[in-house]
Amino acid sequence: MTARPVVSVYSLTGDKSATTPLPSVFTAPIRHDIVQFVHTNMNKNNRQAFAVSMYAGKNVSASSWGTGRAVARIPRVGGGGTSRSGQGAFGNMCRGGRMFAPTKTWRKWHRKINTTQKRYAVASALAASAVPALVMARGHVVDEVPEIPLVLDSSLEATKKTSVAKDILAAVGAFDDVEKAGDSKKIRAGKGKMRNRRYVMRRGPLVIYKSNDGVEQAFRNLPGVELCCVDRLNLLQLAPGGHMGRFCVWSQAALNSLDTIYGKDGKSIPTASMTNADLARLINSDEIQSVVNPAKDQAASYTNKANPLRSVEALEKLDPFAANKRRMAAQAEKDRVKNKDALLKKKRAARTAKKAHKAQGKAFIAEAAKQGDVCIDGFNIA
Repeated sequence: MTARPVVSVYSLTGDKSATTPLPSVFTAPIRHDIVQFVHTNMNKNNRQAFAVSMYAGKNVSASSWGTGRAVARIPRVGGGGTSRSGQGAFGNMCRGGRMFAPTKTWRKWHRKINTTQKRYAVASALAASAVPALVMARGHVVDEVPEIPLVLDSSLEATKKTSVAKDILAAVGAFDDVEKAGDSKKIRAGKGKMRNRRYVMRRGPLVIYKSNDGVEQAFRNLPGVELCCVDRLNLLQLAPGGHMGRFCVWSQAALNSLDTIYGKDGKSIPTASMTNADLARLINSDEIQSVVNPAKDQAASYTNKANPLRSVEALEKLDPFAANKRRMAAQAEKDRVKNKDALLKKKRAARTAKKAHKAQGKAFIAEAAKQGDVCIDGFNIA
C-alpha cells in the first residue's frame, strides 16, 4: 500500500514549518454535475417570497355589456362623463387590468435535496479545491502561492487584527487574489442597485478555521474574503455559482479535523464507480479477453434489391428478352448519336446540290411559259 500524500504547512511568515497528511476526502471523485445540481437547488432556499397585490387591476366596478352591441364581451367600466367609462377592465389584455396568472406568495420557493447528494457535492468541491488547474481556471490569482491546498499554522486562528491578516496573506502569496477581488468591485447592472445591493464583487480566498479565536474579526473586512468553520462547510462557499475550484486557506487544525469529519467514524467518502476509466485498455486486457465469449461471425449481409425499371441486370433476371430489347434500344441510341454528324453532312450536301440546279430549272420554266402571238400571220393556217 502506498503512503498517503502529505501537504506542507506554512508559518504565518511564509516559511515552510512542517508537513501533514492529506485528508482522504481530497481523493473524492470530482463530479461537476452533482455540484451544479445541488448548488442550484440550495441557492433557491434563501429566496424571499414576492407577489402582486391580489386586488391589483381589479379595483374598479366593471361588468360586461353582453352581446348585441357589436363590442367585445370583456367587462367594461360603468358610469359616464369621463374617458375611463366604457373602457375594458380586469382582463390582462386591457390597459389597467390585472396581469395574467398573478404571482402568489405560496409558490414553491424551497427545494429539498438528498443528504447524500449534498455530502457528495461538498466532498467533490473539497477535492476540486486541491487541484491547482481548477483553482486557476475559476479565476483565482494563485501564481505566488507556494502550494495548493494552502495550509497555515494553527496560530492563524488567533489573529485579531486586519493589518496582521493582510501581512499573513501577503507572506504566502494569497493577497494578490484579495486585490483582484477588491479591484473588481463595480456597480450592479439593473434595478438591484436600488434595492440595497448596489455593488457586486468577485470572490476571493475562503479561510477555513477550526475555532474562532479572533480570525473572523481579522479577515472579515478584506474584500472578497469569506470565512467558514470546518464543522459547517457550505457548498455555496466552496463552489460559488456552482463552479468548483475555490481558493481555500486552511488552518492546520481545520485540515486535520477533516479526517474525523469524513472517513470511518464520520461521513462516508464517495468513491468513483471506476478507478480506471480507460475502457479500451480494460476490455483488451488479457484477463478480460481470456474469459469473454469469442467474437461472433459476421452476419450475412444482403444488398439492396435493385429496381428492374432502372437496372438492366435486375430486369434480365425477370425477363431476358425485355432486357435484350432495352440493351438494343440503348445501343441504337448510341449509334444514332454517333452517326448524327455524318447524316447531317449528307443531307446538307444534297440540299446544296439541289440549290445548284434550282436556278436552271427556273429559267427553263420561264422560257417554256412564254405565250407566242398566234395571229401574227392572220388566220391562214399553213
